[in-house]
Amino acid sequence: MQPLPNTHSTSLEELQRYVAEMEQERGFTHSSIVDQCLKLAEETGEVCKAVRKQAAMSIDPTSQIGTVAHELADVLIYVAAIANRAGVDLAEALRAKERINETRVWTTAVNS
Repeated sequence: MQPLPNTHSTSLEELQRYVAEMEQERGFTHSSIVDQCLKLAEETGEVCKAVRKQAAMSIDPTSQIGTVAHELADVLIYVAAIANRAGVDLAEALRAKERINETRVWTTAVNS
């Protein structure tokens, strides 16, 4: 498996290809899209715990919590794995969704 390029400009295409190769190499290809979605939800919760820890908020002292960066990386890996299983090109999906978003009117909530 080729390592992920050590640059700040890794494309979504490169990320998806890397995750596909990594899953093959590590024997994770048997996981279904449902399995991957559930794991993504778990990792999202871990991001929230890491943010709470970073913000010095109370957390379960027995929880093993990584850094925000590490937990976000896990989320990104699962997003790419789900996209791969669904046959979704994340770069194109992002462009298509942003074309829709650009037609929307966005409002900012104001605290009373």
